[in-house]
Amino acid sequence: MFEKFYPQEYLDSAYKINFDALYKEGYRGIIFDIDNTLVPHGHPADGRSIALVRHLKLLGYRCIFLSNNKEPRVKMFADAVKMPYIFKAKKPNPANYKKAMEQMGTDLTNTLFVGDQIFTDIYGANLCGIRTILVKPIHPKEEIQIVLKRYLEKIVLFFYHRRKSEK
Repeated sequence: MFEKFYPQEYLDSAYKINFDALYKEGYRGIIFDIDNTLVPHGHPADGRSIALVRHLKLLGYRCIFLSNNKEPRVKMFADAVKMPYIFKAKKPNPANYKKAMEQMGTDLTNTLFVGDQIFTDIYGANLCGIRTILVKPIHPKEEIQIVLKRYLEKIVLFFYHRRKSEK
């Protein structure tokens, strides 16, 4: 019933993902959410996020940010790490996930999506057929509409974990 919301992987942090191994598997593009995926909501790029993007570029990845936020927020972060972006992405609408892949020159077989929200980030990437990695939110302080969605996410994650334990 909830399968369309399930990520392929669920990890503690975007900083725990083994991007080197994924590159060896053939992945070449990464679409990232920003807020609560790489930094707390609204925060500027920090040393950790800058180092991650630098490492990914050295490996040979093409990366792009896909955010439902307004341009000033997304541009501030993207400029700091020198990465392209799509703002007001209307996630989970698949259109801008596809646009992101076009901009990176990647396709469904070699693109990853990394985000912290099930009903926008993961659901949209799943609709496209992109491999998804859900990460736990970096910081508990969030806008009220996101706090409410987190309660529903707990239900989805309950069934996700139950299915994983059955395999």
